[in-house]
This record gives sequence, C-alpha cells and structure tokens, in this order.
Amino acid sequence: MGLCCNPTAVDRTYIHAIDLLQSKGLPLKRLFGPEHGISATAQDMIGVTDGDGGVAPGVETVSLYGDTVQSLRPPASALADLDVLLFDVQDIGSRYYTFQATLGYLMEVAATTGTPVVVLDRPNPINGVAIEGNLIRKGYESFVSAYNLPNRHGMTMGELAAYFRRVVGIQANVEIIRCEGWDRATWLDQTPLPWVIPSPNMPTLETAAIYPGMCLIEGTNLSEGRGTTRPFHFVGAPWLRPGRFAELCRKGAFDAGLEGVAFRPIEFFPQFQKHAKKTCGGVEIHVTDRDAMEPLLLGLVVLEAARRADPERFAWRTEIYEFVKEPIAIDLLCGSAEARLGIEAGVSPRELVNGWLPELEEWRPLREACLLY
Repeated sequence: MGLCCNPTAVDRTYIHAIDLLQSKGLPLKRLFGPEHGISATAQDMIGVTDGDGGVAPGVETVSLYGDTVQSLRPPASALADLDVLLFDVQDIGSRYYTFQATLGYLMEVAATTGTPVVVLDRPNPINGVAIEGNLIRKGYESFVSAYNLPNRHGMTMGELAAYFRRVVGIQANVEIIRCEGWDRATWLDQTPLPWVIPSPNMPTLETAAIYPGMCLIEGTNLSEGRGTTRPFHFVGAPWLRPGRFAELCRKGAFDAGLEGVAFRPIEFFPQFQKHAKKTCGGVEIHVTDRDAMEPLLLGLVVLEAARRADPERFAWRTEIYEFVKEPIAIDLLCGSAEARLGIEAGVSPRELVNGWLPELEEWRPLREACLLY
C-alpha cells in the first residue's frame, strides 16, 4: 500500500492517516510527498529529497517535488509494486495550488502501471460553489496550470479526480471515498473538520480565501508577504508609500465593485524571500465578508494599484518559476498573457474578469458532470 499525504491527512481528532493505517495493521510500503514535503516544512519551489523526514520510520518515502520537472511525477517503478495508492491531501480550491496537479500526475503514472488509486476526499475549504477566472491557453501549461481549470474551481480533490478521468482523459483506475454530510456551500470552519496548515505560507483559512487572487503577486517584484506572519495578506515593496498604495487599492476596489475586503496601509519587514531584511511599504488585506469577496478580482485590483503607484519600479517577475523560464511567472499563473497585457493596456480588473465569463459558463457543464455533492 502507498500513501500520498502531508500534515493535512488527519481525522477530526487530529490523528494522522499514517498512524490510523498502521494501527490497523495495514501494510504501508511507501509514502509520497507533494510540494513542501510530507511534513510540509519546505518553502515554495524548494526541492525535497526522497527519504525526507522521519514521519514513518522504516517506510520508504518518495518526493514528488525535487529539483527537476521530472521529479514532479513518480517513476513508474514506485507505483508498479503497489496493490493500491491512497491519496489524502487537503486542497485549497485554487488552480495554482499544486496539490491537485500532483494528483493528476499520479493518476497519469498509475494509468500506465495499472495501480488502483483511492482518493480520500475532503471538502473544498473555501466552499464548493464559487468559481472564478479563465481557462488555460495552449502553450501556458505548467505545474501551476497543469489541467484546464479556472483560477478558482470550486471542486474537491475527489471531484478533480473524476474531472481528470472524465474530461482530461486520464484512464486510471480511481475510486473516490466521498465525504459524508458535506454541504458544498459551506466553508471548512463550518464543518467538524479541523484546519491543518497544508504548506508553510498557508497558515489560516482566511489565507486560503484570498489565495486565488493574491497568489498572482508571486508573478511580480512585489513581496507577497512571505517571510512574515501574514503571507498573501501583506503586499508591498521598499519603494511603495503605504498611504498612496492603500488609496489606490481602495479606489480600484470601488471602481471594480469589489466587496468584502479592506486595505490598511502598513510597513513590514520580510525575514526571507523577496526584499528580505528590508522595510517594505504596502497594505494589509483584511477580509470583511468572505462570501461577498471575489479573490481573483482582488488580486487584479492590487496588481493594477501597484503598477499605478510606481510604474517605473513595478515589474513582472522574470526568473525561472516552477521550472519554467518562458512564459514568465504571471502568465503561467494566469494560464495566458491576457491579464498581464490587459493591465499594461489599462483594461480594468472588472473588464478582465467579465471578459472571462463566457468561457467560464462553457466550462461549467464539464465541472457539473463531475460533482459528487
């Protein structure tokens, strides 16, 4: 038996799947760790080696996020000798969050080895109703845009497995163990299930709520708050004036009809990653109504405001991102160049979002055919 997991693989009493399986005397042969590792201690885009961590002494571990793009898929030999592969990882409902890509890649390899995959489903923590964004254009596929999903897809891991099989065409032998009693309109904190940090920079459910938009800041030279206690809530750079930036964010939100958020001018001091050990001017994003908030629109509003605040020093990230040099990071995240080119041309965030609505509606029936709840 194999198990792909991280710290989120717990029951409602916080007992981990590894302990539950071993307590039942089930033969656990091999563990697989997604990005950040089985223990979720590695920062983003940091390779993890096989055998990392001591979560299950004596059990072989395989990293599904190493130092090469090839490491994102397991070797066929790692699945071929398994009777079954269990998958128990909490997703957060956004295309760029790489755990769903890992599930798809595992299914692709399992289809070649004939290894059955059992997905232990969990709720979409930011609810399973709201969907936002655009689909991926040809040539913009990557680990953060592996399969044709919108930025916020409103699906569970089990539903994504069904989508990968039915729509994408991955012919793996998949069984989905469904959640019991989940209402897809609810958020995780409205269920009996606990929030467990799935990665170092996803500390709270509120962070997950804004991530479908605020992850776009990764595609710029702004700090997205990594190296602070408020990743994705803190946004800024050493050259930004907090008051001016907050004013532009507020105006952009008003013009876009963005509700459910407030912007507070701040200074912050990242300990690592972008602008490490430098005082940054910026804003803190406060969620005042998570159901009314549109996180993708929020991210576009902040991007537009940052560019307006200092067009000379604002820049798109050009370093290698998730093993890819070109297209650049913002285009990989967005699945196309449309958002970047639109912002550069002065297209408003609301116009961008509204322009994607027709393709979102065309995609909706494909999604609905795979829903389990």
